[in-house]
Amino acid sequence: MPTLHPNEVQQKASPCVMVIFGASGDLTKRKLLPALANLAQEGLLSQQFAIIGFSFDQMTTEAFRDKLTAEMKEFAPSSLNDELWKWFVERIYYVQGDFGDSAAYQRLKDQIIAVEKNHSTQGNRFHYLAVAPKFFSPIVRKLGEAGLTQETNLNWTRVIVEKPFGHDLESAIQLNKELKEILSEKQIYRIDHYLGKETVQNVMVFRFANSIIEPLWNRTYIDHVQITAAETVGVEHRGAFYETAGALRDMVPNHLFQLLTLTAMEPPISFEADAVRDKQAEILHAIQMPTPEEVLQNMVRGQYGEGVIDGQPFPAYRSEPNVAPNSNTETFVALKLKIDNWRWGDVPFYLRTGKRLAKRVTEIAIHFRRAPFMLFRKTPIKDPRTNQLVIHIQPDEGISLRFGAKIPGSVMKLGLVNMDFDYSRDFGTSHSTGYERLLYDCMVGDATLFQRADMVEAGWSVIQPLLDVWKALPARGFPNYPAGSWGPKEVDDLLERDGRAWRDIEAEEFGAKIPAAVS
Repeated sequence: MPTLHPNEVQQKASPCVMVIFGASGDLTKRKLLPALANLAQEGLLSQQFAIIGFSFDQMTTEAFRDKLTAEMKEFAPSSLNDELWKWFVERIYYVQGDFGDSAAYQRLKDQIIAVEKNHSTQGNRFHYLAVAPKFFSPIVRKLGEAGLTQETNLNWTRVIVEKPFGHDLESAIQLNKELKEILSEKQIYRIDHYLGKETVQNVMVFRFANSIIEPLWNRTYIDHVQITAAETVGVEHRGAFYETAGALRDMVPNHLFQLLTLTAMEPPISFEADAVRDKQAEILHAIQMPTPEEVLQNMVRGQYGEGVIDGQPFPAYRSEPNVAPNSNTETFVALKLKIDNWRWGDVPFYLRTGKRLAKRVTEIAIHFRRAPFMLFRKTPIKDPRTNQLVIHIQPDEGISLRFGAKIPGSVMKLGLVNMDFDYSRDFGTSHSTGYERLLYDCMVGDATLFQRADMVEAGWSVIQPLLDVWKALPARGFPNYPAGSWGPKEVDDLLERDGRAWRDIEAEEFGAKIPAAVS
């Protein structure tokens, strides 16, 4: 393999075989192969590495190689050259089989043994389950029966499980139980691709490596926190899946709760995986469990109707393919949560996520308490807006701090100013898919960015009351927000009752100039 950009600080990943279940699907070509190519470019991938695709589609190894070669012309990073791809192709293999067929796992075992001999991967392997959730447990069981989950002191075996991990608390507990019958907890890597984003990882660094930040990160100075994950896309070809999931199951117990715990967690004693995850789990257990009455008052659900985004009309959710014409599945959800500990007592956390919203954006907005107003009582300033720290996660990655400053002139006028840190501007454009760090961490055995069993179950525990209430009381009035808006009216009411308002993301877009004056 050509060493194009050797990385002398980080260790190379261990020699290993990567087995991708569901290898003929979109995830392999769109994310996994481009991420592996980026790792190779950075000098972080071992030269003793190979990939085995396992899927139901009838293909030979040569056909699989040809398929990926054609697909990489569209999805590979721009820096991927012919020499490097040739190196990859020589290490890609394919096994055809049904996920429930024992004979197919024997063929897979034979192929792994041959690959380990040809590429000196030293008996290390990890299995990536890029498949529907219903196959997680059967695949792991078959791997165990074939002897493909065993470890020794000389080699390791790991399994990466995609989301969703269960569809409620009971199913998550059952899935954990079934996986642990075959695997140890340290072998299970429950992946959340949000945690592969640089800014998400930077939350801990920003908080705990900067002495000017952490002293302010508590109820004394912070009024409330808003976490937004908005998408302009609809359900597209995922209608059948989305009908069984909805926005709550699809986004909250994984993506949004990961952002919540990183924002709210106490300082860990180290950055070792379990030290960090212990503190994240503490936050999930500290979230006040909502009563049925609080679910009705503090939780909002919505479903998009027809609307316009960027001048283009879009159909209602109920008109999407594979969606029931009278569906009550929510495509939007907003929650008000309280964390019952010393740091965050009485500080509400507002979470919202939805499809077909006005703008694609994921961010964490920290709203600080308002300064005493006495100083400005006899000036024209009527609304000294609060300081605001925003951690931008996508599509633009960075951090901005909003503060007030006097506008030059003879009259006291207050302007709002942003100090921005932009990843692409300050560190150069990233070609990351979001999976590089996660795949690398799995290969070196660092589980910090992967969910532990107790974290998964604690997350489901928080939203189980919502699932129960919403099941007992089906939604009325769906659809209740037009595509291209910011959700149903009730989501604004949720904050207005507390004397607050959602951050105006479109008016205060990252990198844009804030409206000049407040007078």
